[in-house]
Amino acid sequence: MTCPSPQEISRVLQNPQPQSFRCASLDELIIRCLHNFDSEGKLIRGTQFVHMTLMMHNWVVPSHIFAHKLLSLYPPSSTTDCPAEKRGQRRPQICHFIREWINHFRLMFEVDPLLEEAMGDLWALVRVEGTDSHYQLFNTPYINPPVNVSQTPSPSVKKRKVSLLFDHMEPDEMAEHLSYLEFKNFCNVSFLDYRSYVVHGSVRDNPALERSVMLCNGVSQWVQLMILNRHTPQQRAEVFTKFIHVAQKLRSLQNFNTLMAVIGGLCHSSISRLKDTASLLSSDVTKTLSELTELLSSYSNYSNYRRVYSECTGFKVPILGVHLKDLISLNEALPDYLEDDKINLGKLQHLYSNISDLLAIHECTPPFEANKDLLHLLTLSLDLCYTEDEIYELSYAKEPKNPKIQPVAPVKPPVVAEWGSGLTPRLDPATISKHVKQMVDSIMKNYDLNMDGYISLDDFEKIAANFPFSFCTHESDREGEISREEITSYFMRGMSVCAKLGFNLHNLHNFHETTYKRPTFCDSCGGFLWGVIKQGYHCKDCGVNCHKHCKDVVGTECMKRFQVTSSSCPCTPGPISGLHTKGNSWSSEEEAFVFPNGNRSENSKGQTSSDSDAEAATLSDRSTQTDPGVWTPVAKRKDRLHSQKQHPPLEKVLP
Repeated sequence: MTCPSPQEISRVLQNPQPQSFRCASLDELIIRCLHNFDSEGKLIRGTQFVHMTLMMHNWVVPSHIFAHKLLSLYPPSSTTDCPAEKRGQRRPQICHFIREWINHFRLMFEVDPLLEEAMGDLWALVRVEGTDSHYQLFNTPYINPPVNVSQTPSPSVKKRKVSLLFDHMEPDEMAEHLSYLEFKNFCNVSFLDYRSYVVHGSVRDNPALERSVMLCNGVSQWVQLMILNRHTPQQRAEVFTKFIHVAQKLRSLQNFNTLMAVIGGLCHSSISRLKDTASLLSSDVTKTLSELTELLSSYSNYSNYRRVYSECTGFKVPILGVHLKDLISLNEALPDYLEDDKINLGKLQHLYSNISDLLAIHECTPPFEANKDLLHLLTLSLDLCYTEDEIYELSYAKEPKNPKIQPVAPVKPPVVAEWGSGLTPRLDPATISKHVKQMVDSIMKNYDLNMDGYISLDDFEKIAANFPFSFCTHESDREGEISREEITSYFMRGMSVCAKLGFNLHNLHNFHETTYKRPTFCDSCGGFLWGVIKQGYHCKDCGVNCHKHCKDVVGTECMKRFQVTSSSCPCTPGPISGLHTKGNSWSSEEEAFVFPNGNRSENSKGQTSSDSDAEAATLSDRSTQTDPGVWTPVAKRKDRLHSQKQHPPLEKVLP
């Protein structure tokens, strides 16, 4: 159901309806619900009206007041106002009405202590005045238990070792796993979460909806960064085309929410300004992008999307932001009460219909299976958080502004998660640690073939290339291999979002198991590091030593020694000057390049010197996602190019 236009709302208010259907007092509303139960307490008619009343009453009346009203309507034996025959009929009706409430909307009782207290009073009255059969009606399990989404893949998938590389992941496979994450998020959003957003106008203190906003924004950013991560226009065009195929699969899966996020990322100005990349896109790709953008356009209150969505059946995921705006419009346009302070039943019915459409996905079964290892990889990838400025800096570093080229009128992108704009992910350190652990477990499961706790460094670099930016330099105790602990340390220390979560990256030590050749003491407990080999752990950044059981509780701050290494991390941007990468605070000051700040205008963003452009043009970009290039400052590149004219080339360039 779509949000009514102001004209439709006005027409509804002007056209009178029968008084019994337009509005009712709280007593009248409850009595009307009770009349839908027969003498035995069975709900024989008006199921939708009863459920609407139970779900929506707290929009106008607190639930504990609603429960107290039921308590007042339960006729005690001592009353003379209610004949025995009527009393014998009313009591089971109230008990079955409460049973229906508990069965279908039990969440209300779990989050509202005042309602729980009011129900305690009602149960006490029923125990004294009613029969055992009436009281037993309250002790009932769920009729519709919460959806338990299974991650267990089908047997054919379960036995297969999967590739955790972006290049190897098929567009259909990527779309299905993104849809699974979206589906799981939707199933976690309850009718109370929707009410909370409409009433408070924010997703703050609303974890379920907040996760949905973060996923939508995370997908949009991830799409941009995976394109900007590539070094040549041809490579970026290939990734762009891959995401177009992902979008097509999302459309066929009827997952409009993730489709909005992907198309929003592809139409973002940091991507649409890449003229060299756009010139390499095929006509089919640009045509598909235009069609999907038109489908998701906000023109005429998203009329194209609403028409298509209303025609979909079965599994479908709506654009959450659009439907939340509908709820807000209804809540603000229609009054809670009409004449004589009676509840506006029309408003409750409209809200109920819209929320029921959003909750319908809880009853659906996705038409695909999900692989747990790929889910872990995507979950951690989407945890990354970058600012608009950082994304623009990377965009202008990839394709600097050329004033001779006339700007092309950009395609207006669809509004992505506008209802959650300005929301910064608030994933706590424990959640990040959990996601890192899950992904490392998946890596070891699929790549540690001899079960010795190590994988090849080549495999690790390819896996790390799934992440848009390099994190930090990595070292290994074994040549050509890297251990589980070192992989975990790499991702924990490198997650750029850590700085936004309150992590102090300088406090995270880079511990490696070490064999000491001289007597050494633990810097945490002061004890001697005993043993013949691998006596303890040594931080390669600050030099702290400790026991294995002390490394997680070391209180000393890790003071990086600012050593410049010649190693290059996966996904390090190619040889383009003027790019400031996140997370390399351990580099020396002379290697830290910050892109010039300025206004967001085309004239001021991304300007580079002609010397830098000429220098960059002389360097071939031989890097790919799985074969990273070595990025060095322009000044040092010039020095090295000069020195190479006088000396034979070295296999490894030293700083």
